[in-house]
Amino acid sequence: MTADAHLVERWRSLLTSYNQVAGQLERALQDGYGLTLSEFEALDRLVSAGCEQCRMQDLAGQMYLSQSALSRTVARLERAGLVERALCEADRRGVFVTPTQEGVRRHAEAHRTYVRVLGEHLDHVPA
Repeated sequence: MTADAHLVERWRSLLTSYNQVAGQLERALQDGYGLTLSEFEALDRLVSAGCEQCRMQDLAGQMYLSQSALSRTVARLERAGLVERALCEADRRGVFVTPTQEGVRRHAEAHRTYVRVLGEHLDHVPA
């Protein structure tokens, strides 16, 4: 096998693994907690950051979503009462996102399932 073909095969294997794990996470999170994987990931990054507020721009830099997809995701979380958005007083273009108490609670519950599913798929994969 050529070096190029080997790289392509490794990439395809990685994508297959990602799709399997992401699909399982999506189903478990949606069925158990009414969250999509993107919604959970955004909430997870907000809660894990441990900060009172996170700028949308900073959150976007950590996520795999486009700015517009992240805005829609955060809007869904806000409608569900899991986060709050507020304008930055110092920079009116900036938006802060803060998890609500309900968001922190739902995250804690969903996080157990998230880690369980990851463990089922990744514990046997070498780091």
